[in-house]
This record gives sequence, C-alpha cells and structure tokens, in this order.
Amino acid sequence: MSTFELKAGYLSGVIGRVTELHASYYHEHWSFGPFFEAKVASEMAEFITRYDSDRDGLWTVLLDDHIEGSIIIDGLQGKSKGAHLRWFITSDAIRGKGAGSRLVREAMTFCRAKKYSRVYLWTFKGLEAARHLYEKAGFKLVEQHFGENWGQKAIEQRFEAVL
Repeated sequence: MSTFELKAGYLSGVIGRVTELHASYYHEHWSFGPFFEAKVASEMAEFITRYDSDRDGLWTVLLDDHIEGSIIIDGLQGKSKGAHLRWFITSDAIRGKGAGSRLVREAMTFCRAKKYSRVYLWTFKGLEAARHLYEKAGFKLVEQHFGENWGQKAIEQRFEAVL
C-alpha cells in the first residue's frame, strides 16, 4: 500500500483536480451542482494567478503522484483581516488516514510563521469531521446564518482561530 506525501506550492493541474474533488464530494453528499463547481474553479483560478509563496500557503496531498487533497491559506489580507483558510478537502482514498490533520497542521504552522494574528474560514453546518479538525486546531465558531453562498440553502458558518 502506498503512503501519501504533502507537497507545498503550486503543482500543474491543481485547479482542475481540487475543483474535481470538491465538485464530486459535495454533489454526492450535499447535492451541490454546477454553481458550486464553477465557484470553486473560478475563485481558485483567481487565487492561483496571484499566488505568492511569501504570503500564501498551498499544500496538496499526493498518493502515487496524484493529487488527493488540498488546503490553501490565502494571505492577501492576512495582516489586516486575517488569513483565509480555503479549499480544504481529502479524497476517499486518503480520508481517515491522517492527511486532513496534517494539512490543517501545516496551514496553521505557516500562519504562525507569517505572524498572522488570526485565521478564518467559511463552511456550513453538517461537515462534522472537518469541524472536529478545525476545533482541534483552535478554531471557534464566531458567526452563523442561513445563506446560499454555495448555490444551496445552508447554515453558513464562520470559524476563526486567534494565533
């Protein structure tokens, strides 16, 4: 059996593969459709065009040289509003094997090294496994409301970690 490895920085195909992981998972488990897939693809493409490794963090999980997970720290407003944790996902091939914990740990270590005072993320109610990892890393629920940010009605939640 192969073991996964974490890779920092941009990899060719990352936008497509991370979009595919999100679209597949959220369609299967939450019935999200084309709006969500397009949102992930367009926002991630915009991020990649301005990616700066001095400010932003990008990690992928590779299994046999194939992208099976990701996490991103968008540090564009890291010093003023806090760093934005985005596009955290793992595939079925590595889910439950510690990859998610390692990704969150890498992201938080990066944020501390960059001296960001806070990290925030947006998610929605019901993603309990991810919420457990966020809370383990020091995130607290600071806001929630009904919304359609992902193209579906959901209880949107903002979590924040003060570093």
